[in-house]
Amino acid sequence: MSTATKSVDVHVPITTAYNQWTQFEEFPKFMDDVETVRQLDDRHLHWTVKIAGVEREFDAEITEQHPDERIAWRSTTGVDQAGVVTFHKLDPETTRVTLQLDMEPEGMAETAAAKTGLVSMAAARDMANFKEFIEARGLSSGAWRGDVPREG
Repeated sequence: MSTATKSVDVHVPITTAYNQWTQFEEFPKFMDDVETVRQLDDRHLHWTVKIAGVEREFDAEITEQHPDERIAWRSTTGVDQAGVVTFHKLDPETTRVTLQLDMEPEGMAETAAAKTGLVSMAAARDMANFKEFIEARGLSSGAWRGDVPREG
């Protein structure tokens, strides 16, 4: 399993950063390897990604979500991955956003990408892109403030 953990401090209030992250269908605007994300309902997403030049589709389920704190997910089909993004208020106008992504590479291209640190580099790039995206906007493009308790 390949794991990447990356943080970025964004100059927006915690609610703005969190609200933007709940707009999953906008992920392709700042995540270079994400082709599309379709939100199927409050807990389920369908992703199309291109990793190391290989296109993959998978479904994911939000396993836990608490406004202004965290969003966790895991894949339910296709690519074996899970992750969590957390939000930490540094001051009224600054938020630390931390992404932890765990992915099991499939095939030779993805295995090579994982071994060379490409997953970690992609996570760092996506977090830097998120910082640029949200700071340029200054406001979130939408929000979902529902709570999804962790099961079990």
